[in-house]
Amino acid sequence: MNVQALPMHRFIDHHGNPVDQLPAWAKPSTLKGFYCDMVLTRTYDNKAVALQRTGKLGTYPSHLGAEAIGIAIGRALQADDVFIPYYRDMPAMWARGIAMEKNLQYWGGDERGSDFSVTNNQKTANTTPHNSAILSPDHLPNDSHCRDLPFCVPIATQCTHAVGVASALKIEGSHKAALVTCGDGATSKGDFLESINCAGTWNIPLVFVVNNNQWAISVPRRLQCGADYLSEKAKGAGIPGLTVDGNDIVAMFDAIQISLDRARKGKGSTLIEAISYRLSDHTTADDASRYRSKDELHEAWGFEPISRLKTYLMRQGLWSEQDDKQWQEHCQEVVEQAVERYLNIPVQAPETAFDFLYESLNTELHQQRDELINKAMRMQGGKHG
Repeated sequence: MNVQALPMHRFIDHHGNPVDQLPAWAKPSTLKGFYCDMVLTRTYDNKAVALQRTGKLGTYPSHLGAEAIGIAIGRALQADDVFIPYYRDMPAMWARGIAMEKNLQYWGGDERGSDFSVTNNQKTANTTPHNSAILSPDHLPNDSHCRDLPFCVPIATQCTHAVGVASALKIEGSHKAALVTCGDGATSKGDFLESINCAGTWNIPLVFVVNNNQWAISVPRRLQCGADYLSEKAKGAGIPGLTVDGNDIVAMFDAIQISLDRARKGKGSTLIEAISYRLSDHTTADDASRYRSKDELHEAWGFEPISRLKTYLMRQGLWSEQDDKQWQEHCQEVVEQAVERYLNIPVQAPETAFDFLYESLNTELHQQRDELINKAMRMQGGKHG
């Protein structure tokens, strides 16, 4: 089945041609901001893979090909909304104000990377001349109440968490929304199906965004579900389902913005299926060439989101190759600075493996913790902490 041939919400096709009148919000400055955001997060992604290959990062899940989905989510969410991500969501988290080095810290095995306190410096750093029209400090979560959840690596369990979060928002009467993401494979899990069922029954302010990137590790989309659309699963839950071209950031932002607005007004949940393609291996521990063909991957590159928007902008006279060169250089500088900050973060005390795993320690665990501290002190020549 050729998913690109299916009708879906779209404004710009893969040739960079408009296929419908763009929404009123799609101003030139906004579209340029989207493009700059996607290029920056792809630059980061390439560097993160290189860090893993050189032993400076743990197993890493690339978001190559999903930049439009992530940036659209991060830019559409308001400061007091709550984002419940899955593991391939660095672009959305960055757009929400989470520093790049936090993401590196997490995948480097340091749980402090899940501390999402957003500083004023980070708010300023995330507002570039290109994207200032769509991102201001007021768009980002405040230091005192950043309620976004950390990455969720288990499949689909974050959907149940999101139901709880959205229920709390409804009880608060705050007119805020929650948004949760998952991959196409997650829609086969009971956690997902139970979550959309609860969302429909309880009429909670929750938006589900499914990144249908065609592969659940090595399992192709056609073996996940016999329906033409994963968004059809919304019918059984009694909520609206929408299939969107996940490589068209205009369509993605538009659909998410409308769905979030609907949720904030008390009109319930929405399921968005974003059609994309995972251009990378599943993670750096995977070899996708073992289960998919080079021809399929080559074809998928023709639909990716960044070149699509670049082509559109250049045809409209809004962007040039010189602009692109300067922005690419800026992105390299920003990413290298983030990497330097990551590599200079003091090592986490080894006993925190005990401190943050157990609610309380029995005698045996206390002994093990003390032994670990003593060993660390010997290795560091008597210095610790």
